[in-house]
Amino acid sequence: MKLSVFTAATPDLTPEELASAAREAGISGVEWRYKDVPPEMAHEAPSYWRNNLCSISSGWDEAELVRFRQAAEANGLITVSVTPYLTCGDLDGTKRVLEAARKLGASFIRLGVHRYDRSRRYGGLFEEQQTYLKAAESLCARYGVKGLVETHHVTIAPSASAAFRLVEGLSPDHIGVLYDPGNMVYEGFENYRMGMELLGPYLAHVHVKNAGWEPGPEENGIVRWTSGGCSFRSGMVDWRQVISDLQAVGYQGWLGAEDFSGELSGREMLRQYGQFMNSLLK
Repeated sequence: MKLSVFTAATPDLTPEELASAAREAGISGVEWRYKDVPPEMAHEAPSYWRNNLCSISSGWDEAELVRFRQAAEANGLITVSVTPYLTCGDLDGTKRVLEAARKLGASFIRLGVHRYDRSRRYGGLFEEQQTYLKAAESLCARYGVKGLVETHHVTIAPSASAAFRLVEGLSPDHIGVLYDPGNMVYEGFENYRMGMELLGPYLAHVHVKNAGWEPGPEENGIVRWTSGGCSFRSGMVDWRQVISDLQAVGYQGWLGAEDFSGELSGREMLRQYGQFMNSLLK
């Protein structure tokens, strides 16, 4: 298994700074965040979701892509993914991301998945998702870049089994699953190895972060628990067990850092991530 970093988690580093810091931390792959930073946010302090200094814009041109490609190449990094925030059914946006990914030599993009917030029934969302994924499968085959469905809370793919239901029957050469145990702390937890075995050839990529729950205020005699991000070592995901299970199913892909705990600078997070994961992989 190899280490990468999703640049959503390093908002304080420019592409050049990120690539250099990743190399120093023993990380060999990069997943570029693909998201516009609106002008009104550009003067804010760097943050994960707003003024992220390491993001490809949706209006990219060749010069912008050259900058990201050169940052990776100058530090010996492989561009693993271009990772956008697409919505289900946005085929034009999907094509645009695939084009950027192909130009950068990326293996993956992340596809759009319907939210689930109780406002619509699952059945209708599932049908629309299948239609989109079938069309995305053809696009991914054309561009030579695999499209991934991420296990993510507040979507119709919060668990490995729910994600498998979406991709079942599609070609694992073109469509796969981004397995994220940290997201499954919030919603969708299943036995890690069982989920990996179920996904089989669709298990294409893994994100590494951690999260936890703690009791919150009491409302009408009921304690409301709250959740949030934690450091790699301190959350509810047993990463030693996850790595053992990945090894057991023969996974040899990337492990992408995606720490949103806010406890460390981007550079220090990468250093500690490299040390932590290498200790587990040994």
